[in-house]
Amino acid sequence: MKITFLGTGTSQGVPVIGCDCEVCISTDPKDNRLRTSAMIEWNGKVIIIDAGPDFRQQLLRANVQDVSAILMTHEHNDHIIGLDDVRPLNFKHKKHMPVYAEPRVQAELKTRFSYIFDKNPYPGAPRIILQNIDNQIDIDVDGVLVKPIRAMHGTLPVFGFRFEDFTYLTDVKSIAPEDLAKVKGTKLLAIDALHHSEHHAHLNLEQALALIKIIQPEQAYLIHVSHRMGLAKKVNPSLPEGVELAYDGLTIAL
Repeated sequence: MKITFLGTGTSQGVPVIGCDCEVCISTDPKDNRLRTSAMIEWNGKVIIIDAGPDFRQQLLRANVQDVSAILMTHEHNDHIIGLDDVRPLNFKHKKHMPVYAEPRVQAELKTRFSYIFDKNPYPGAPRIILQNIDNQIDIDVDGVLVKPIRAMHGTLPVFGFRFEDFTYLTDVKSIAPEDLAKVKGTKLLAIDALHHSEHHAHLNLEQALALIKIIQPEQAYLIHVSHRMGLAKKVNPSLPEGVELAYDGLTIAL
């Protein structure tokens, strides 16, 4: 399995438009973050988690030639609004793109991308097949099984995903004990850590570290990171052993 962090930033990305804080003006590429997304290459399949506004740029930067499926964590704009950019993959491979989402998210996709789901879509419109996510059933991407993990993004239910020894949890504020049990034993964990302050819908750094201590992965990477977290070169030395900020383009073999 190979995991590539396509983006590790918040809904605004980093740098933030109009901001001149030390992170936003940093020349360190580890402080430059596109919207959060990841690619998992596993058993011959290429699975993307979320398709935000930077989706096209991320796939070009990672030289992605094909995608087996896209998994949607939830319906917020920074996680879905790049979906139109599946078109080149439709054209190249002459096939529809499977997009996995729970019914609430599917309804939102049909609203925001109504032209995709018209009875007679115009020539050149993206071709998408919506597939359901059920918290009790593993997702089957052509024989590759992915376990959905229910979490809460404030009051909004969202999904994380476990790929054998890798678990991905973004936009998380809390997770129920029965769902946390599905994460236990994971070796590699990617988890939401927005910044240092309390937030109504995201884990802050202290809360993320506390959850990591419960899960006890061999290695944890912090994602969905705000410019308010601080410079990577300053934050990383302050983190416990086995925990570090993820950065765009980071690739891990597992």
